[in-house]
Amino acid sequence: MDVIFIEEFRIDTLVGVYEWERKVPQTIQFDIQIGIPGPDAAQSDDLDDTIDYGEVVARIRDSLSVNHFLLLERLAEHVADIILHEFRAPWCKVSVAKLNLIRGVARLGVRIERSSGRTT
Repeated sequence: MDVIFIEEFRIDTLVGVYEWERKVPQTIQFDIQIGIPGPDAAQSDDLDDTIDYGEVVARIRDSLSVNHFLLLERLAEHVADIILHEFRAPWCKVSVAKLNLIRGVARLGVRIERSSGRTT
């Protein structure tokens, strides 16, 4: 399967269970892998045959400007839902991490992998 990747995508958003986390935006880092829905783009050189990663980034930014989550697990699931349903990707892997939250830990977070059930 051909894969688009978006690495070290950072955005400030509200996420967390603690009261201070729901008041002060934190920088969250995403690493995303997206299965391309078929091999056509490699042959056609046509953007219509793939997923526009710029649109994916813009859509996630837009969504996180209005949606906030308590758990990173739910945030990762939300992003995977966008990728699978709005962009019709057959598969994706989403890693979401909080940065420098705990002394001595550069990143901590979750990684999920989801499939749409569609075949390429």
